[in-house]
Amino acid sequence: MATATASRLAVLAPRPLWPAQGRRRRAPAPGCAPPRPRSLSAAAAPRGRVLCLAAPAPAAASTTDAGQDRLQKVPISNIRNFCIIAHIDHGKSTLADKLLELTGTVQKREMKEQFLDNMDLERERGITIKLQAARMRYIMNKEPYCLNLIDTPGHVDFSYEVSRSLAACEGALLVVDASQGVEAQTLANVYLALENNLEIIPVLNKIDLPGAEPDRVAQEIEEIIGLDCSDAIRCSAKEGIGITEILDALVTKIPPPKDTSKDPLRALIFDSYYDPYRGVIVYFRVIDGSIKKGDKICFMANGKEYVADEIGVLSPNQMQVDELYAGEVGYLSASIRSVADARVGDTITHFSKKAASALPGYSEATPMVFCGLFPIDADQFEELREALEKLQLNDAALKFEPESSSAMGFGFRCGFLGLLHMEIVQERLEREYNLNLIITAPSVVYKVICADETIECSNPSLLPEPGKRRSIEEPYVKIEMLTPKDYIGPIMELAQDRRGEFKEMNFITESRAKVIYELPLAEMVGDFFDQLKSRSKGYASMEYSVIGYRESQLVKLDIQINGDPVEALSTIVHRDKAYSVGRALTQKLKELIPRQMFRVPIQACIGTKVIASEALSAIRKDVLSKCYGGDITRKKKLLKKQAEGKKRMKAIGRVDVPQEAFMAVLKLEKEVL
Repeated sequence: MATATASRLAVLAPRPLWPAQGRRRRAPAPGCAPPRPRSLSAAAAPRGRVLCLAAPAPAAASTTDAGQDRLQKVPISNIRNFCIIAHIDHGKSTLADKLLELTGTVQKREMKEQFLDNMDLERERGITIKLQAARMRYIMNKEPYCLNLIDTPGHVDFSYEVSRSLAACEGALLVVDASQGVEAQTLANVYLALENNLEIIPVLNKIDLPGAEPDRVAQEIEEIIGLDCSDAIRCSAKEGIGITEILDALVTKIPPPKDTSKDPLRALIFDSYYDPYRGVIVYFRVIDGSIKKGDKICFMANGKEYVADEIGVLSPNQMQVDELYAGEVGYLSASIRSVADARVGDTITHFSKKAASALPGYSEATPMVFCGLFPIDADQFEELREALEKLQLNDAALKFEPESSSAMGFGFRCGFLGLLHMEIVQERLEREYNLNLIITAPSVVYKVICADETIECSNPSLLPEPGKRRSIEEPYVKIEMLTPKDYIGPIMELAQDRRGEFKEMNFITESRAKVIYELPLAEMVGDFFDQLKSRSKGYASMEYSVIGYRESQLVKLDIQINGDPVEALSTIVHRDKAYSVGRALTQKLKELIPRQMFRVPIQACIGTKVIASEALSAIRKDVLSKCYGGDITRKKKLLKKQAEGKKRMKAIGRVDVPQEAFMAVLKLEKEVL
């Protein structure tokens, strides 16, 4: 009896699902679930057998497991809000990826390079255009901590957005490439962080590269910025070296937010975007008080009122919660129709219990660079309008208004924060909306001082007559260029050619110098950056900031073809450069405009004065070909008749400038202005 019972239990006992039959199977890695057998599913498993589909995680994976509990609340003293400051291509996105992976915020199977960079343009260019945020949970000394990473855009055009992101943090990771050293943009963002009283943790990245010199770069940081780098963290985000040390430093060095959860609600908006189904989604950091789902809220800058239908945290995907209190970072949805109602830098407060004052630092985004956008196919005008309206839903800084040109038809005059912003909008219009566009030469906003008013003029065609204006002011920028000492001469020559005023130069190390100039923004919106890179063989970097308006000797340069002004080619230039620009434009037009049956003058004018001129000679028909002999009076009669016809043709003739000519001249304008 006992033998029968034993044999029956043996049949019902769990049997291994991977019998050693045929070829041997590889054993699963420690901590990973064994592969699911192809021939046996959970539903079809025989009774009495146990399906082992997941192996228990070892103790070493506790940090990763903690990432799954990131919705659990922690005390305010255990919250850390930080951002990452870095120059372009110094490894900011790669480091963010590793932090997300090591804390278990993003599963390894879902991980991809530049995880927080959603746009194709960001991945291609290696820069951050649209900032993101991510909430991570980290266990240190058996105590859970909430780490909020607030991403920052990586270009000077978005410096206002960077300043608002920094204002939402208490600390920052300063990431510097151990092979390249400190760059211009690193300096600019560090100064912004110091203005916001952030705790800065220096990190030397890419120490695995053959050319890495971490000791030299650490000394550079100490000399240039003044940060103590004796305990700077040396890491390689790509190889995963030093990531745990960074997480420990975030917990130990960055101070927690102040506990002001009992005060009236004040939350800082650091980003927003438009969702076609839910309206505008607002990213914010709670500075004071708390906010719950269903609260009636108010935006303090414009006074608009909404009900918070949904609030949650970004981890990095949106996860709903019922309440957020002081120190936490999250999002809200309130059926907001326009991004302009929830601008970056604005303050959110309760409608019934408003805060006494808004958070400091808010300002309206002001476009600095303007250009015309015209569809090559005139039938795409309405499509261009719809595309710009959709982009404006996500980008409150983009401004546009209709514009018409005799040369290029109907289009829009658009305002941008800077050249990169302009390039991004242009590429998105062409890629996402399949539009073929002509872009006019970029121009800046001039202030025209008239007898009784001051006019802001972004389009040369809107410039008042010389008799009505007293003076013209143009925006100036302060530009800081970091360069190896071998290229100081060519870079200074470039700045002098662009009407730059030398301010100072100092050697930050033995081999690198910082050169500071003040020059007109109009001189920089052309090919200045390309020239800087070519003259320094790619080693120089630059950072600029607008410092205000100054009066300059500016004139409007008109191009006349056969006596008719072509508004699309008008530009505002400095008086000293007017001749060279006019000469270059007239010579280029002479090459591009097809010859006519009559002589066509091409002139560059300032008012009524012609400063440069070229002429297209007429196509002459040989009317004497049939006169192979005879009296000379016969030939004179034919030539006189031809001359009268040409004179009449010139009086009523009109020259059509081809599209290729405009595109080539616009390209030339960007080079010579």
